[in-house]
Amino acid sequence: MHSAVLLIEFGSIILGLGLLGRFAARFRLSPIPLYLLAGLAFGEGGLLPLGASEEFVATGAEIGVILLLLMLGLEYTASDLVSNLKTHYPSGLVDCALNALPGAAVALLLGWGPVAAVVLAGVTWISSSGVIAKVLGDLGRVGNRETPVILSVLVLEDLAMAVYLPIVTALVAGAGLMAGSVTLGIALGAAGLVLFLAVRYGRVISRFVSSDDPEKLLLVVLGLTILVAGVAQQLQVSAAVGAFLVGIALSGEVAEGAHTLLSPLRDLFAAVFFVFFGLHTDPSSIPPVLPPALGLAVVTALTKIATGYWAARRAGISVKGRWRAGGALVARGEFSIVIAGLAVSAGIEPSLGPLATAYVLILVVLGPVTARYTEPVATWWGRRREPRRSEPAPRATEAEAPVAD
Repeated sequence: MHSAVLLIEFGSIILGLGLLGRFAARFRLSPIPLYLLAGLAFGEGGLLPLGASEEFVATGAEIGVILLLLMLGLEYTASDLVSNLKTHYPSGLVDCALNALPGAAVALLLGWGPVAAVVLAGVTWISSSGVIAKVLGDLGRVGNRETPVILSVLVLEDLAMAVYLPIVTALVAGAGLMAGSVTLGIALGAAGLVLFLAVRYGRVISRFVSSDDPEKLLLVVLGLTILVAGVAQQLQVSAAVGAFLVGIALSGEVAEGAHTLLSPLRDLFAAVFFVFFGLHTDPSSIPPVLPPALGLAVVTALTKIATGYWAARRAGISVKGRWRAGGALVARGEFSIVIAGLAVSAGIEPSLGPLATAYVLILVVLGPVTARYTEPVATWWGRRREPRRSEPAPRATEAEAPVAD
């Protein structure tokens, strides 16, 4: 009887997510806010709380995080990451300073303590690579001059996750200074080793994993990723970081083939992850945190626009391209929820989950709007402020004309 209820509940969730995804695609929207709202509807205090399938959904959500980071790693080669780090690291530092500090400041002002401040700093810092890539494609800007600048900022954020996630994992687990330092050292050592091996022996690793049979390739890549993620979690480094490093180590045809095979699985389990996060958020707890979430969304939307503008200006992009770069970076999404989920599962601060949910809901909807309209609005405002050069200077009247001595 229990298994029958589990199948009915989980089947209903998957069917509902599929319908929500189709609805979002029809209107060219990100499905993330709809998935979060679905989780709120089925969680505690929602319309129809789940019972039997919650544990199964939790396992699916963990796999969703692993696949999200694996697919992110597959997008980049180790040489790309090293090159971006050398060339664009000042943009990454500006991005971190402008967008992480507001989140940390709000957490401290609300009295949540330093651990919650570090977590909320990450929530406000990391943009949504998935939403931004989709928006750039929808707007036909993939070939624009400012697009490499946008992607460079996103790459640096993703690389920073390999350092940031172990820190957060150690903090929320309550590890002391020594244990936290060991965890960070292991994470940095693992990341450095994987980058070195991927640069020097990437082809050998890819050849070992490669297979002409899609089924065997899928099993080997998925099995290797989950195994490494499990070992990383056992070392308190973070399963997500382990998955990200596996993705970086694979390149060439193997990465392309794995990306094609794993994309549907990633989308499925990522949707389950967003639902699971919503399940652990009581809808009645969101209204009290709406004012700080809205204020934080406005401030960090402006700081992201400033980040993109500065990075594009440094790259020699025109003024219009600078505004387009800034507007495109506003959206937050999957990784903000991943970071908040670590704190929520550890019970760090009850209000952190609702605030992160409201914050992401606001910016995942606002992001495509700023990407489309920041440049036209900035251009219009600039024209209004320009002096009217076309109007001739007024002539002096006879009464005002100077009299010759």
